[in-house]
Amino acid sequence: MTPAENESAIEKSTRTARFAEWLMRREEARQDKESNLESLVRLNVLVSFLTLGLVGGFETVRLAVSMIPYI
Repeated sequence: MTPAENESAIEKSTRTARFAEWLMRREEARQDKESNLESLVRLNVLVSFLTLGLVGGFETVRLAVSMIPYI
């Protein structure tokens, strides 16, 4: 292998390594975003049930919880 070919191979591997690191950072950011969305959905469900309980009473909440398996 000539020095030019060796340098080209090293450059390609570093470009590949940088690309792989970028992909990993992007995947971690996506997972963080998904976990944030999941927590917001859970909070929304909790607040919805609390509102339903305040407006409709405890019996309405029990009815709504019993209907969850049908959704």
